[in-house]
Amino acid sequence: MAAQKPRKPTTGAKAAPKSNVRASRKDESLEVGSTVLWDVAAEGVGERLDTRGMAQAKPLGSMYEDYFLEYASYVILDRAVPYVDDGFKPVQRRILHAMAELDDGRFTKAANIIGSAMQFHPHGDASIGDAMVGIGQKGLLFDIQGNWGNVLTGDSAAAPRYIEARLSKFAKEVVFNPKTTEWQLSYDGRKQEPVTLPVKFPLLLAQGADGIAVGLSTKILPHNFVELIEASIALLRKRSFTLVPDFISGGMVDVSDYRAGERGGRVRVRARIVERDKKTLAITEVPYSTTTQSLIDSILKANDKGKIKIKQVEDNTARNVEIVIHLAPGVSPDVTIDALYAFTDCEVSLAPNCCVIVNDQPRFTTVDEVLRLSVERTVALLKLELEIRLEELEAQWHFASLEKIFIEKRIYRVLEEADTFEQALEMILAGLKQYIKRLRRPITDDDIIRLTEIRIKRISKFDSKRADEAIAALEAEIAEVNANLSTLTDYAVKYYQGLLKTYGKGRERRTEVRTFDVIEARAVAAANVKLYVNRAEGFVGSSLKKDEFVADCSDLDEVIVFRGDGVMQVSRVSEKAFFGKNIVHVEVFKRGDDRMVYHLIYQDGKHGNVLVKRFQVGGVTRDKEYHLTRGTAGTQVLYFSANPNGESEVVSVTLKPNARLRKTQFDFDFTPIAIKGRQAAGNILSRNAVRKVIRKSRGASTLGGRALYFDTASLRLNAEGYGHFIGQFEPDDQILVLYADGSYELTTTDLGQRFDSAGKPLEVGKFYAERIITAIYQDGADTYLKRFAIETSTAGKKYLYLPDETCKLLLATSNAEPVFKLKLRKGEAEVNAEETVDVMGWKARGKKLPHEKVLAAELLWYQGLGEVSAEEAALEAEEEASAQPKGTLF
Repeated sequence: MAAQKPRKPTTGAKAAPKSNVRASRKDESLEVGSTVLWDVAAEGVGERLDTRGMAQAKPLGSMYEDYFLEYASYVILDRAVPYVDDGFKPVQRRILHAMAELDDGRFTKAANIIGSAMQFHPHGDASIGDAMVGIGQKGLLFDIQGNWGNVLTGDSAAAPRYIEARLSKFAKEVVFNPKTTEWQLSYDGRKQEPVTLPVKFPLLLAQGADGIAVGLSTKILPHNFVELIEASIALLRKRSFTLVPDFISGGMVDVSDYRAGERGGRVRVRARIVERDKKTLAITEVPYSTTTQSLIDSILKANDKGKIKIKQVEDNTARNVEIVIHLAPGVSPDVTIDALYAFTDCEVSLAPNCCVIVNDQPRFTTVDEVLRLSVERTVALLKLELEIRLEELEAQWHFASLEKIFIEKRIYRVLEEADTFEQALEMILAGLKQYIKRLRRPITDDDIIRLTEIRIKRISKFDSKRADEAIAALEAEIAEVNANLSTLTDYAVKYYQGLLKTYGKGRERRTEVRTFDVIEARAVAAANVKLYVNRAEGFVGSSLKKDEFVADCSDLDEVIVFRGDGVMQVSRVSEKAFFGKNIVHVEVFKRGDDRMVYHLIYQDGKHGNVLVKRFQVGGVTRDKEYHLTRGTAGTQVLYFSANPNGESEVVSVTLKPNARLRKTQFDFDFTPIAIKGRQAAGNILSRNAVRKVIRKSRGASTLGGRALYFDTASLRLNAEGYGHFIGQFEPDDQILVLYADGSYELTTTDLGQRFDSAGKPLEVGKFYAERIITAIYQDGADTYLKRFAIETSTAGKKYLYLPDETCKLLLATSNAEPVFKLKLRKGEAEVNAEETVDVMGWKARGKKLPHEKVLAAELLWYQGLGEVSAEEAALEAEEEASAQPKGTLF
């Protein structure tokens, strides 16, 4: 691979002294130093004069244009944007260079480091100190001592005189090498500083970078140390790789729109929230770019606005984050978790913008390209180091061989015969000429002079055997260096593997990569508003406190209103809104609710037929009136009801007396009526006038069970077909969840509940009373197998079926007749659960397996698993009564 071309070193120049500017009234001009004059009296203001008074025309506008471009270029190249060569901004590079000059293995006061860095960085100590603290908090290049602040809480570092730092072993190994560093003069010409440091690691991607320049900005998110090395190795071996951010604060990240860090991408980061109990939540990891204090402030702000309902927030953060949230009575913890993500900084959105300096120009690129450039530069630097080392070894071999000839052949004796030093050099050269063929390069004057500097003591103690061994060792190392140069890619891979082995421990990924579900703010907002209705006058709102109460809702909700003339309207919840007189039904509107079915009986026009319909409300436009009838004048609603789960009804219909009618009262069942859209006119119920309709009874749902799915990416239930089909559910059905910690839980079919806050679910499926759970777990060195039936019925409570929390669950399933494959330290073994152990109580210990040193367990054969299509789901729903109980295992 070709290396990234380094910048050409600049020679630098001594800064010009600050000129004294004074006005001269005699010739009405300005004198700048003693070289340039500005003729302010001339007709063309802005003429430049040389020392002889000759005008050199230069428009004033172009000067401002140049000034701005020069300033913009300076901010971009020398302040805000990092260089792709080493991943540093100039201030960071100068801090590291200053620390390398001061390095003696001991800690150095940060104030001293800042003072040394000011020799290279032409700015104040505050900017240098802030940059130094930023590097130190990332825990990669510095060993630190003292209070360096806390990125989790936002606490600032102590004053520079109280904190200390030194270069880490990692920094010394990958950042510095004077032999391969390009140098330039510092800003004042007194010192040498590196153009870029010879970094042999993608530091820019490991640490991340933020900067705002003139006309552009950069935001490179930090990535995982181990994953960067693995990706570098994959790049060298021409394999595919994927890089996603990893944050020191942990949390969870959705990178589905990351776009490799390119401009226009988006990353969503969430705090990790766990449910301690039904009244308490705990935030244990905060999102990147937030602190515990800013997070608590956002929670309190959302609570004040009524978006969430909490009783108290406690900040118990010490070494680890712990923000405890006490919920208000009657508040669902699952809904509160969703609300925290929707209304607070528990979820933040980051916009990456990978902009770096390449060949002295800003370039918008991707993190994959940055890694490729880093790997190419690393390979080039490794090659350069090998070439320098080879040159040094060749020089050592040359002189060692020359010294051996000089002493063994006793050529040094010619020094006794020479009258002058020049004659001695000529005589030594003449004595060595017959042995030149043994050498690999010609003999130089410096070689001969160096031979004359050998002490007599060294000559007298010369050991030919030891000299041969030293030369042989040099030759072996030369051969090794040549071999590495010929297989440079393999050498680079070994280099990265060495870094991973030496420094990779403890740098595992902290941020969990997840796919987040989209949280609708309206669905999780706390009920901070009470809704009232005045049916006669036609008003609905939160300020009508003397009128009929409808429901608790949030100020983000919508309200749906049905009038006596068959008109429907949807609008936002407000303090007071007019919908029209004679309101027959009002409720909080839930968009997309496919279970809500409305029943309507109305008389068409003043003397028309009486029609009946069952309908659902799909997409509607807010504040638009919709006719649920034929829209004829004089239409009157006789009966209306809302059925949240599509329940059927039987109503009693009383007709107006008529001499021709033999029967004036009859019952009507809504069950046979097909459910249609709101625009359907309906079926004829009677051609006679109806006096009244009253409900007689409510039946079961005519919609059947609701097909539910479990999305393994978001760990949520849904009815839209995402993930694994887990069954058709009636309102009273329950879901069985098996967790990785060896516990199970029965829960409802509420789509708002979260499974990730309680622990990692292993299996989610429909609960049947006859369902048998099979589990393999380890208690110390012993492995047990147990089968048990669910004996509890309490929903929303977890039950640990292992003997205690110290046991390790290897595998659990509710599928029938499972066969396991055990991975042993030596070989494998199959276990048929049904043939091995009987069904026991859920608290039983189980049967100890005879296999020793079990490493893992795998479900080899089972029934009822895997993703299914919508057609297959419908078929399974029809056969579910006789089918084998199913679940979702992942």
